[in-house]
Amino acid sequence: MASGLGRQPGIAYPRLSLPEGPEDLTVFQRWLEEAIPMVGALGIQAMSEEEGALIWQLALSASLNDKGTGFGGALTAQTTLQGWCWVTLFLRQLGLQRDVVVADANQQFFAPVTDDYRVICAPEDPAGARLLVDKLQTRGKGSITLKQQLFCGTTLCLKATGRYVVLPSG
Repeated sequence: MASGLGRQPGIAYPRLSLPEGPEDLTVFQRWLEEAIPMVGALGIQAMSEEEGALIWQLALSASLNDKGTGFGGALTAQTTLQGWCWVTLFLRQLGLQRDVVVADANQQFFAPVTDDYRVICAPEDPAGARLLVDKLQTRGKGSITLKQQLFCGTTLCLKATGRYVVLPSG
């Protein structure tokens, strides 16, 4: 687990080199843990991609609250970060190194998280990725709204949405 030692406020962490083939999500996760020190404490066990979705497997033990269930603040941080990762990985597939920021995020909690869980992130609009590419090509910047769904077993515990902005290069 990365400790974040040596990181300085106001100094950007070096970008991960663009892949020459398919993204190695294990390498990306290690870089993420170094670039954003709190990531190592979030309990991400594995990352995978499937049909345009980014899927995380997470350990509940990293996000326990005083009731022995998932802490809402930690779950919110995970969904927000996962959206940022989805956009960053999408841009990397396009061969782009760009800054991504979250503009807004919302969560709805439906059931307590009582065991290890998975979070699935994908564009809210099936045409969202194509529309983002169009915006980047015509305006040099763009945004996309993503949805995240957190499942504990087969139970949907949390739905989140976030709008992520790709900043102009330069």
